Amino acid sequence: MGTGRTDHFIYIRSFEYTVLMSDALRQFKSDIFQGLANPTRIAIVELLREGELPAGKLIERLGIEQANASQHLAVLRAKQIVVSRKAGNQVYYSIRDRALIDVLDILRRYFYSQLSSTVSMLQEVASEKPKTRLKTPR
Repeated sequence: MGTGRTDHFIYIRSFEYTVLMSDALRQFKSDIFQGLANPTRIAIVELLREGELPAGKLIERLGIEQANASQHLAVLRAKQIVVSRKAGNQVYYSIRDRALIDVLDILRRYFYSQLSSTVSMLQEVASEKPKTRLKTPR
């Protein structure tokens, strides 16, 4: 059995590691969500679902200006969501980690779940008999 002082030191180190890692993980998640906090950037990631595409093809499929696409791609690169490679005069983009596609698929399922709940609630409200209006004195 270790000394009380050693056990205390190990506990503090374990606590510090857990707290620091939790903060680092939360920051990492926040950075990813900041990178995806624009519908155009999500569209870019979704277009890259099937694999690498040149910037020109992304711009064409999105129907946006080159300068606008460049800004969004810069954010996605800075947040380490996409990676790029240059081949000749073309720049190709791909998703850094395919796990992000799984995250977006989970968010799609979450959206449909919320939508389904809302539709059910609206159907329930619509099927209720209208209540008589209270007459207010004039």
